[in-house]
Amino acid sequence: MRRRPATLAAFTAFAALTAGLVTGCGDDSEPDPLRAQQWGIDALKLPDAWSTSKGEDTVIAVVDTGVDPDHPDLKGRLVDGYDFVDNDDKPKDMNGHGTHVSGIAAAHTENGVGISGGAPGAKIMPVRVLGADGSGTDANITKGIVWAADNGADVINLSLGESGLMARLLKGGILNQAITHANSKGAVVVAAAGNDSTALQPYKIDTPVLVVNAADQSGLPASFTNFGAQNAVAAPGVDILSTLPTYTTKETLKNLTGYGRLSGTSMATPYVSAVAALLHHQGQNPAEIMKTIQGSAKNPQQIPKLGLGNVDAAAAVKAAKGE
Repeated sequence: MRRRPATLAAFTAFAALTAGLVTGCGDDSEPDPLRAQQWGIDALKLPDAWSTSKGEDTVIAVVDTGVDPDHPDLKGRLVDGYDFVDNDDKPKDMNGHGTHVSGIAAAHTENGVGISGGAPGAKIMPVRVLGADGSGTDANITKGIVWAADNGADVINLSLGESGLMARLLKGGILNQAITHANSKGAVVVAAAGNDSTALQPYKIDTPVLVVNAADQSGLPASFTNFGAQNAVAAPGVDILSTLPTYTTKETLKNLTGYGRLSGTSMATPYVSAVAALLHHQGQNPAEIMKTIQGSAKNPQQIPKLGLGNVDAAAAVKAAKGE
């Protein structure tokens, strides 16, 4: 059966930015001109966390539709990946989803171009398991997770959280085994909850995966977010500005500026993967990373759709330091 990534569901929102906002690469001393439009970074308190860790020496595998390898905000941020759709070592994004996810996680920061990444010191490993239409097989997704873990990924981002991935986790299928394998290799796996506005326990209790729900700018649950996963957390997932391919793809038919907004648990997930990268740089293992993120999440009103609460990057890195 073929599956679609979460943010390509009915709840996807896209808004093109005005062309010409980005004019050059600048130098490392310049700020990112679109940073003020990234409300999620502030909501997560990431700038406060960066004074402690930026995720250096951490590799985030984005198991998705690939990446635009020449995007000015991603070029130089990438390590070798693989394409399980075309079976080669050139995982070029022909959809746009994977490029957007990658920018949220670890775009160049303070380089005078575009946006800031959630983990400015981390690298992206693009693993293409979904085609140009955003669909893919369970077999390829499984191969991608295992390949990423076996090739040095420290964090594995699965923005695939619609019924495809989650139904397989619930049934204890091969994806469940792949995630357990990744965890055994030292990678923390972060997965999107999905966009069906449904309450469900999407994975076996002993599966070592951190599920992410989506929140809006008020810190309340996004209208589309799934919820109910044990020990899930929430992160910004509505109107999230990030990188898009600079060539024509499904997500860039009317916008070749290289940037745009998407909504979904697919967007919330790489923010949490970025926080996981910060904690990995602090020396935490997968179990500790998950516990720290979950333990420092905030849900003072005990809103069920937020799970344990909204992720707080500053509180997480402080907890990792023992403060």
